[in-house]
Amino acid sequence: MRGKSLPNAGFKACPCFSFVPTNTRFMLRELPGDLEGLSTMWTADEIARLCYEHYGSRLPKQGKPEPNREWTLLAAVVKVQPTADQACDRSDGPVQVTKEVVSMGTGTKCIGQSKMRKSGDILNDSHAEVIARRSFQRYLLHQLHLAAALKEDSIFLPGSQRGLWKLRPDLLFVFFSSHTPCGDASIIPMLEFEDQPCCPVSRDWASNPSVETSDNLEAPEDKRKCEDPESPVTKKMRLEPRTPGGTAHRQSFGSQERGPNPPNVSSSNLTAEGLASVTGMTPSGAQVVDVYRTGAKCVPGEAGDSGQPGAAYHRVGLLRVKPGRGDRTRSMSCSDKLARWNILGCQGALLMHFLEEPIYLSAVVIGKCPYSQEAMQRALIRRCQNVSALPEGFGVQEVKIQQSDLLFEQSRRAVQTRKADSPGRLVPCGAAISWSAVPEQPLDVTANGFPQGTTKKGIGRLQARSRISKVELFRSFQKLLSSISEDKWPDSLSGEARE
Repeated sequence: MRGKSLPNAGFKACPCFSFVPTNTRFMLRELPGDLEGLSTMWTADEIARLCYEHYGSRLPKQGKPEPNREWTLLAAVVKVQPTADQACDRSDGPVQVTKEVVSMGTGTKCIGQSKMRKSGDILNDSHAEVIARRSFQRYLLHQLHLAAALKEDSIFLPGSQRGLWKLRPDLLFVFFSSHTPCGDASIIPMLEFEDQPCCPVSRDWASNPSVETSDNLEAPEDKRKCEDPESPVTKKMRLEPRTPGGTAHRQSFGSQERGPNPPNVSSSNLTAEGLASVTGMTPSGAQVVDVYRTGAKCVPGEAGDSGQPGAAYHRVGLLRVKPGRGDRTRSMSCSDKLARWNILGCQGALLMHFLEEPIYLSAVVIGKCPYSQEAMQRALIRRCQNVSALPEGFGVQEVKIQQSDLLFEQSRRAVQTRKADSPGRLVPCGAAISWSAVPEQPLDVTANGFPQGTTKKGIGRLQARSRISKVELFRSFQKLLSSISEDKWPDSLSGEARE
């Protein structure tokens, strides 16, 4: 049972593991039948609107972007479950659901490797997606405390083994992000249409090193300069009409950097994007003139991008680290982290001690931004086909992926539009906000990985720790453990306690 703590840790310890798709057949785990109804009782716009309203009403002014000067990104986890009266009603009629934001994060920054601390009291990665997931873990810890220690109503029910718990069968979690995750999901083909608004990006741009992005907290550059709508690259946008189903490959307000190396046709399952990268054409006949690029860099020591101008600039399906100017980061891209959560769950190794099975996201919703359904499917699901030999209960999930048509009001594009011809440079907000649906101190505002306002002299003190830092989440886990009598501990922990 001790091995239950290893899956997450082992995955993280192997950053060079390759996700490049193979021809190996792999059974994807689909949503259980009793949750299928819930997954269809909400829309992408409803999820986005709920998150935007929560951001406006529940998050404080502190940590938000300065009006007309700064922008940020937003991510959240939304709980979806039947209404109280529907939970007892087994009729075949439409299921009415409640939607509740249980965690939220904002942020665009990431520290360099020289700033990392073994004590775990600093946030290495403050991208919105990561902040939202850590805030979600804090929520899960609280819910476990309600169930195991206080015997109160919770999202968890007793499992079949001593000390273990399982998620209620009538609820699911949806992950929302206002922007396409950095990394592989942001490598989007740029298509040429008759009604394209402007000329293709100049091939000379590929050799201009000044556009390299930085996630270093001390650098003045923004997180996704090449991935956001109003960067010099993004203004050369391409639009693809929405298909009747709404789920076909599409781009909007784009800005990633240019394209993948042609894949090995003999060893890859060529999708529409794979075909486009080889032939320069999509199945519909549209010409691929370039790709939006990601600032995330390939994992050192592994196969890298070709750097060639045009559609051959990037290779797709590779693991990437977030960039840093001068001081490299050790943080994997958000695409890689979402893919990891889609295999190992969002709970983390500590919480797994108390759970019968991982806690997976049932759906991912992306706000209005550069987007490709093909790229999202590849980054989160398809490139993980060769992941095997996982412990029982773990597997690649067939997560539902959708895009909303609603734009985040604090996104770079929205702020740029409002700013119009106003003087001054538009910059990313340096702060990150964490919010969890917990009764005590739900908010946490940080900058440079520490609570906002922390001085150099204050680093190392208890007050200088974010509530979602590794050390504080571990302290919360210890508090949970101490609130439960030892005879009710799970076997994976009780054996260690006696040693």
